[in-house]
Amino acid sequence: MPTRKIIHVDMDAFYASVEQRDDPQLRGKPVVVAWRGKRSVVCAASYEARKFGVRSAMPAVQAERLCPDAIFIPPDFTRYRAVSRSVREIFLRHTDLVEPLSLDEAYLDVTENKTNLPTATEVAQTIRQQIRAEQNLTASAGVAPNKFLAKIASDWRKPDGLFVVKPAEVLDFLTPLPVERIPGVGKVTARRLAEVNVRTVGDIRALDLAVLQQRFGRYGMRLYELARGIDNNPVEPNRPTQSISAEDTFETDVLLHETEPMIRRLAERVWNASRKEIRIPRTVVLKLKTAQFSILTRSLTPAATPSSCDELTEFALSLLAKVALDPNQKYRLVGVGLSNFRDPAQSPDPLLFD
Repeated sequence: MPTRKIIHVDMDAFYASVEQRDDPQLRGKPVVVAWRGKRSVVCAASYEARKFGVRSAMPAVQAERLCPDAIFIPPDFTRYRAVSRSVREIFLRHTDLVEPLSLDEAYLDVTENKTNLPTATEVAQTIRQQIRAEQNLTASAGVAPNKFLAKIASDWRKPDGLFVVKPAEVLDFLTPLPVERIPGVGKVTARRLAEVNVRTVGDIRALDLAVLQQRFGRYGMRLYELARGIDNNPVEPNRPTQSISAEDTFETDVLLHETEPMIRRLAERVWNASRKEIRIPRTVVLKLKTAQFSILTRSLTPAATPSSCDELTEFALSLLAKVALDPNQKYRLVGVGLSNFRDPAQSPDPLLFD
């Protein structure tokens, strides 16, 4: 089997860049795509706003404090979806193996490409040139032997950059990276790795598989493989979104009623991510992990899909009442998700509790 040639394309500050493209008065200015209000989160920030520390998924009030001169623009997802479709048409000129991750990024398998360009690097260069010429937008791209490496590479020279990781360079590229660059390594996992003096990907590679599995269970195998640049997941074209979720682990175990602040924050992250999807989620999911590592989920399929972040939050909080464990039970993790995605034309289901 030939070595795969994978490209990860990531549009630069996509929503904000579309707004700046369409309104010349916004160019060169700090633009924040978000509704104003205490419960709103940032959908996107221009690079001018990012210089002040503004980031996607940040509370809008925090963004306003960091950058008082920011220009707030309400998101227009209908327009962003139309631009995304045009960009996707460019991808499809080069390969049918396109896996969209959201409106602004996608994986492409160009092991064989339709335009007969000799290298994956030239394919990536051509795609970026076509996006600039036809959409007046910039995109960054990473080229690598697999999806894991290509996604890291696309972020390497943002904005408007291209970075290539050749097969012979994989280990040298990975070795100095902080462990947080590996998918799934958040603050808690990074802290557990630091407890055994593991702070870089190279440090992970120095650990035996048995040690990783003992400490991290099944995820230990994934850490072992990714630290060696091994990722056999194929590009899956036209894969419909099954779910969107966000979860976090508490620093110390908490009681059920104490999970509310985290549920509110996670619901904002999930709502923000769901706005990038063309298909409509029908079911709200709450996930909890007890201090004893037991996992339980509760879900709700309302008569109409959540129409705002506030509504999603209230649905998620309502599911706490469906948890019938000892009131003194403590929890170490909470998650919020959306699932049961449908095409917009499909009719809604009746109200259901699980």
